[in-house]
Amino acid sequence: MLKILKYSFFDLMRSRWSYVYFAFYLLLGVVLLFLNNDLSKAVITLMNVIIVLVPLIGTIFGVMYYYNSKEFTELLLAQPLKRSSIFLGQYLGVALSLSISLILGLGIPFVFYGLFESSAIWDFSLLLITGTFLTLIFTALAFNIALSNENKIKGFGYAILLWLFLAIIYDGLFLMTLIMFEDYPLDKLSLVGTMLNPIDLSRTLILLKLDISALLGYTGAVFKQFFGTSFGLIVSFVMLTVWVVLPVFRIIFKSRKKDF
Repeated sequence: MLKILKYSFFDLMRSRWSYVYFAFYLLLGVVLLFLNNDLSKAVITLMNVIIVLVPLIGTIFGVMYYYNSKEFTELLLAQPLKRSSIFLGQYLGVALSLSISLILGLGIPFVFYGLFESSAIWDFSLLLITGTFLTLIFTALAFNIALSNENKIKGFGYAILLWLFLAIIYDGLFLMTLIMFEDYPLDKLSLVGTMLNPIDLSRTLILLKLDISALLGYTGAVFKQFFGTSFGLIVSFVMLTVWVVLPVFRIIFKSRKKDF
């Protein structure tokens, strides 16, 4: 598995798209720091970009890499190698290359701007951690979709639909539910609903860490009461880990059962 991971990782790191991804975040960090003298404001702006863009890039890259390397994968399957090792190696190669591009692209300009001497270092660190989690989650979901669909167009369509649902549609449905049942106590429902969506969970964690939960009104007070505690933070990261582990287990299961 390590050899396949290494090959997939370096194959993607040599790809021009990885350089484009890295250059985009590098340029974004430089521009934001040029326009904002305050690191905390730059982190808030970055949050709005990363929460939406990272899942989209992870989804597209995951599906695209699987379909483009299909012939190479079939060649590997003819060798005495475990199926799970092949697909896990490819998945980790894609996810790690995207994560490193994200961390280096944003980290370099912030470090040169004096991040280590600023109080915003913890907020920025949480931003990178949640961004890495989202990359791992949506790359795994993308591999699941690609493994379940031989048709490339259908696979891309389902992948974009998944991102669209979790990034936009889910929030609309969740908000409508809260409005329709506003006469009932919805504290626990809002907490559970947030944890069932990795994008919403990541956004909430960053907002509370930036101490701007007052903008969320009563809901923000409820979230701060739970997510603002050490227990709530641990539960949140456990849920993000579950969001990574479950799709990875399905990749293993699906790769064993799939007929190539």
